[in-house]
Amino acid sequence: MARATYKSLMRIAGQPVPLNVRVNPRARRIIVKVHPSTGEVAVIAPSARAINPAIDFARAERDWIAERLSRIPPAVPFAPGAMVPYRGVDHVIRWAGARRGLVYIDQEAWRPTIRVAGGEEFVSRRLEDWFKRQARFHLNRKVEAYAEALGVKVRRITVRDGASRWGSCSSNGSLSFSWRLVMAPPKVLDYVAAHEVAHLLQMNHSPRFWRLVERLVGESSAAQDWLRENGSQLHRYGDLGSGHAMDIVL
Repeated sequence: MARATYKSLMRIAGQPVPLNVRVNPRARRIIVKVHPSTGEVAVIAPSARAINPAIDFARAERDWIAERLSRIPPAVPFAPGAMVPYRGVDHVIRWAGARRGLVYIDQEAWRPTIRVAGGEEFVSRRLEDWFKRQARFHLNRKVEAYAEALGVKVRRITVRDGASRWGSCSSNGSLSFSWRLVMAPPKVLDYVAAHEVAHLLQMNHSPRFWRLVERLVGESSAAQDWLRENGSQLHRYGDLGSGHAMDIVL
């Protein structure tokens, strides 16, 4: 279905805030979105005729939007000296010089350290690529184990950078995950992997579905709580321009 994007402007606390207005015929209602890391404000209209009501709706919710914007943590670029989480543990980024461009955990450092070699101007890109490879490695390993345990087949695994979902499962057996899960504690990545594999048998959140998840990873409430409380923080790291807005239905 065709989609269109328009630009508008609103004021929050006396400051101009750009508002992206998007038309999506699949939308059943007007939805306001606030990106959890970049602060982009968007409103979704179900039709072109609903554009003006959508703008009015967003402006009427300026207090709610302001509160969401106040939660956005400062960005942390992938740069030498910055602290970034990996598998739930904060690591300091260190440039390893302009030799061959490797990224590795320095096991001999006095504190958890990720060293990035190669041209210093490419540190951010190399580190993000490394995170994606690590995420794929850990997700592949878990998905394969969980799929075997349930006797299901996974068609494809995709690793992306979406802020609206940590994982998804399509009806054709393809799974998709956020690479930022590799920043979270292992139990969180394990839970999301189990959640999506369980959807291969139950495309719902019925009691039977949750029994499948429990069969794979045991009690999952702690992992769910961690994502609710800390998940948005993971979007503050690295290149913040590639994510997508978090859907919030009012």
